[in-house]
Amino acid sequence: MRPEKLYLTDILDAADAIQRFVSATTREEFLRDELRQSAILQKLIVIGEAAARLPAGFRERHVSTEWADIIGFRNIAVHEYFVVNWDIVWVTATEDIPQLRCQIAQILADERLDN
Repeated sequence: MRPEKLYLTDILDAADAIQRFVSATTREEFLRDELRQSAILQKLIVIGEAAARLPAGFRERHVSTEWADIIGFRNIAVHEYFVVNWDIVWVTATEDIPQLRCQIAQILADERLDN
């Protein structure tokens, strides 16, 4: 099994990519941009997959992070991609991901996993 630090770093890297992808666009542009939608959705899937691979005990120590929601979003995106609501993806990318990034950076610092 990979160390937690690597999964958390995967989450940070994907969150950073999402922030770059949304920084130069509006919601309306995003809703018309299939390429940007695909890129953001792929990074959200990476985040969900990394979260799912963190040990349960690790996730239980960090209950302020919505692990179940993150993993659930990934499962919907992968298994029910035909029902993806792009408005929800936009809100997730622009509101939830910046918060998640801060939480993950704090976990790395608190757990001294950033060394």
